Amino acid sequence: MMAEMENLSKISVTILAKNAQAHLGECLEALRDFDEVILLDNQSTDSTRAIAGSFPNVKIFENEFIGFGPLKNLALDYAKNNWILSIDADEVLEKNAREAIATLLLDPKCIYAFSRKNLYKGEWIRACGWNPDYVKRLFHRGATRFNQNQVHESVIVPDGCCVEKLNAHIRHYAFESIDMLLGKLHRYSSMWADEKSRIGKKASVFGALGRFVWVFVKDYFFRKGFLYGYKGFIIAYCNADGAFFKYMKLYERNKGSQS
Repeated sequence: MMAEMENLSKISVTILAKNAQAHLGECLEALRDFDEVILLDNQSTDSTRAIAGSFPNVKIFENEFIGFGPLKNLALDYAKNNWILSIDADEVLEKNAREAIATLLLDPKCIYAFSRKNLYKGEWIRACGWNPDYVKRLFHRGATRFNQNQVHESVIVPDGCCVEKLNAHIRHYAFESIDMLLGKLHRYSSMWADEKSRIGKKASVFGALGRFVWVFVKDYFFRKGFLYGYKGFIIAYCNADGAFFKYMKLYERNKGSQS
């Protein structure tokens, strides 16, 4: 217990949140023993701030949306500890993950990755590319940060650093409905297209169609989405739809810049 508390006292947890009341309480409950939790709120209009304020180790900050990568780096700057554990507001650090953190030597040249359990309507989906899903979340901010991607941000792995995959889990309440899947698909594909358009990436209609077909076949058949009934079909289809619309939106932006 003492070793666990010693490690947790060295770690600041960072969370981005916007209208995250659905799972935020469970998320923060699993983080009670950490030294501090930095919650960077993106102008929530629900009970997010009230829930966060009921936990004594949570410090609340607010900022407009500037992209996921930039926001996560801003959250790092508010933390007092150099060791950072990055968690999303719809994720829960499971007991075995806390126990794994307790045994770590916390090497600054190592980035620690957790296995994420992605849930759709409460069911852990181990297909469609959702499993295994190792996410790099625990690191020393003197060694690395997040990249500046607007969407699909990740921790940079610098030369001289290693990634250690832990036998430990983060539970992720990914989606509760088709509406949520489609809503995220369109938000993220738009942000991706905007970002790629700015750096001059090109796309074509046939390329977008080809990506749709390939992603659906890969996720539904090769990655065994068919084992999960309608959920597997919907996830595979939405993954394919997301790939299609990313490149079609980029194609449209390319055409717009030429007009």
